[in-house]
Amino acid sequence: MYQGSCLCGAVRYQADELGPAVFCHCQRCRKASGSAFASNALVPSDKFRFVEGEDALATFSTPQGVHRVFCGRCGSPLISRRDAMPEAVRLRLGTLDTPIDVRPQAHIFVGSKAEWFDIHDHLPQYAERP
Repeated sequence: MYQGSCLCGAVRYQADELGPAVFCHCQRCRKASGSAFASNALVPSDKFRFVEGEDALATFSTPQGVHRVFCGRCGSPLISRRDAMPEAVRLRLGTLDTPIDVRPQAHIFVGSKAEWFDIHDHLPQYAERP
């Protein structure tokens, strides 16, 4: 089991398993993370739960049916959900408090990556989603 929390500690969650992880360079992930990319892992929806602080959660939803869930107190991005993919959530790996054995497998949406960031590892790179 994996445990995580937001920056202020108001929200805590558990994930029973982590699926594939990627570094996403799309513009939305860059804006949501405030960085060059987001580090995300897929988690089956039935294997993820908030265990504390649900009253502190806030959600930003797009017209395309993407819902970014974050702590409304400190702003930490926690997960995103997609209406088109209800069976999974995308967990922000930086919010985990426990060690993980999953490593990102690829860089996705590098076709729109930040021009000021250079990728220096040997992971596969995809212009969009593979």
